Amino acid sequence: MAKKDFLINELKKHFGFDTFKGNQEAVIKNVLEGKDTFVLMPTGGGKSLCYQLPSLLMEGTAIVISPLIALMKNQVDAMRSFSEENGVAHFINSSLNKSAIEQAKTDILSGKTKLLYVAPESLTKEENIDFLRNVNVSFYAVDEAHCISEWGHDFRPEYRRIRPIINEISKRPIIALTATATPKVQHDIQKNLGMMDASVFKSSFNRSNLYYEVRQKTNNIDKDIVKFIKSQSGKSGIVYCLSRKKVEDFAEILKTNGINALAYHAGMDSHTRSDNQDAFLMESVDVIVATIAFGMGIDKPDVRYVIHYDIPKSLEGYYQETGRSGRDGGEGKCIVFYTNKDLLKLEKFMQGKPVSEQEIGKQLLEETRAYAETAVCRRKSLLHYFGEEYADENCGNCDNCINPKKQVEAKELLITVLETVDAVKDKFKADHIINILLGKETSEITAYEHQDLETFGTGTDEDEQTWNTVIRQALLAGYLDKDIENYGLLKLTKAGREYLKNPTPFKITKDNEFENEENVDEAPMRGGGAACVDPALFSIMKDLRKKMAKKLDVPPYVIFQDPSLEAMATNYPVTIEELQNIPGVGAGKAKRYGKEFVELIKRHVEENEIERPVDLRVRTVANKSKMKVFIVQSIDRKIALDDIAVTKGLEFNDLLSEIEVIVYSGTKINIDYFLNEVIDEDHIEDIYQYFKESETDDLEEAINELGNTYTEEEIRLVRIKFISELAN
Repeated sequence: MAKKDFLINELKKHFGFDTFKGNQEAVIKNVLEGKDTFVLMPTGGGKSLCYQLPSLLMEGTAIVISPLIALMKNQVDAMRSFSEENGVAHFINSSLNKSAIEQAKTDILSGKTKLLYVAPESLTKEENIDFLRNVNVSFYAVDEAHCISEWGHDFRPEYRRIRPIINEISKRPIIALTATATPKVQHDIQKNLGMMDASVFKSSFNRSNLYYEVRQKTNNIDKDIVKFIKSQSGKSGIVYCLSRKKVEDFAEILKTNGINALAYHAGMDSHTRSDNQDAFLMESVDVIVATIAFGMGIDKPDVRYVIHYDIPKSLEGYYQETGRSGRDGGEGKCIVFYTNKDLLKLEKFMQGKPVSEQEIGKQLLEETRAYAETAVCRRKSLLHYFGEEYADENCGNCDNCINPKKQVEAKELLITVLETVDAVKDKFKADHIINILLGKETSEITAYEHQDLETFGTGTDEDEQTWNTVIRQALLAGYLDKDIENYGLLKLTKAGREYLKNPTPFKITKDNEFENEENVDEAPMRGGGAACVDPALFSIMKDLRKKMAKKLDVPPYVIFQDPSLEAMATNYPVTIEELQNIPGVGAGKAKRYGKEFVELIKRHVEENEIERPVDLRVRTVANKSKMKVFIVQSIDRKIALDDIAVTKGLEFNDLLSEIEVIVYSGTKINIDYFLNEVIDEDHIEDIYQYFKESETDDLEEAINELGNTYTEEEIRLVRIKFISELAN
């Protein structure tokens, strides 16, 4: 009891807290007893205190190995604010000049310094190893320890050298700390640091205050995020993007729309990065748009939302990034935008890496896909990934639980899956099992003669998605296990074998379906029925378009295409400026045809007392227009289109797509000089006449009608001329 009182008194004296959180007290006692300690504690759980307090109470200096310079500075500043002695904490890294390093070394040797932060790169320098041999080290703390594992989301090879260097300096107890580690990553950490016998302290990964949601990523993602952020006025938030360019572009879009935002990524100079981080911490900006370089160790308790513009590469990364919201226990909304195309893009980026790295990367992406597409409780799915069971079926704080989908009986499907996994002796991944069930004779299946299995081709009544759903939910139920050591091979568990002997009802929730949207900023609008909020308005506008088309002697689609009318019937633009923001309209078309449409919409809104969406005027940034300006100027100078394509490193078809975007958004261009060089005059006339008489500008239909006589390129070129002359 006296020991407990002593620790509470020391906690109060040094940090001003009256009580410990979660496992903190047990961890600290273990460190004080000189034992190796492994700490798995979610973001916001108070990991830092687990080594900070013991360092103050023990003889000597604790060495904290930490991956980020910004994190070290924050931690050192925090420790100094708790102490009267500035020398109580120091860091040594590449940001310090010679005199600052000398001052740090003097304080350390004098015994003033209780905590020394070093980057793993600094730790490997011979001069630092020689210096630290003369220091009385109390213990070593390895922060962000998941960096040791290739299976972790932030693998750093230099972390693998920590144990040999510790052996060179002086053997002392180690405390390894991380906020995200699957059982596999935990094993890697303990093995690599030579602490397999360490006391392990695991806190629950469940952050009950966080709301998880996965949204379809569409062409309107910028608008969706602007709308969401405007609904969170005055609250702090982070938007994560995968590329530096997207970070900068999207930060500009937010600023253009009156949102107080700044960018942050590793390619910026350190001064700007530091200033932008401080501006966010000091609340002079509301939103940081960042790559994953931002956030490690950022102790801002009131981040109210974390948005992922792109799906993360791994669930560890996703968990850690979302964990930066609601650290004070208050509201924290975690929204990720998902399209399967983003995962395919990430998979492509892995090409050229060693095969083992590609396999690991692919499996991590597969886990992310499973999380994004599942229709079961997201909390349950996430916790299962980290080796924790969540007993409740409905957490009440994720999109799937708030809007649950109907369950269907899948006992027979589960039996088929379990029998197949058993038949292949637990040696294959989910995609191979599904190929067997669907009767696909892939090279792998024929190589292992799995086309001779009883279950081969027995699952053709169901689609691939359904079989994926069964497997994912069998994993959650504990009937199957995934052998992470062997790239995700499926294994039948003891519970799975029992189930085959005594099957019981097994209900599944079918996975969410995500469309594969064309993820481009602008494109020629195509087809589409009235997928709009206001079908009545859509119908009235179609009538107006018909009348105008007759009067102007052009096909109706030349004025506005159906998807543009659908967007108008959803967003109700009542000024020419607002109309310009409708997809497929642009400034030229808005001015030429827009007046009657906005007057009609305005009347309709007033007569029906319609409340318009407040986020209509989502402004875009003009930097996307560099290519457009170059193409238009080159055409004005009558440069051959194939030469323009070569100059910009584009395929000719891709250049035509760029030009189509330009003319469909209302810009008038003249490519006659090129057409007359490459297409016979009669051919131009025939194709032009086709579009004039056709009810649609659809390319496939045009090819079906004209394709025997003209090439696709010819048809597209004349369509560009037609749209430019008549629509613009």
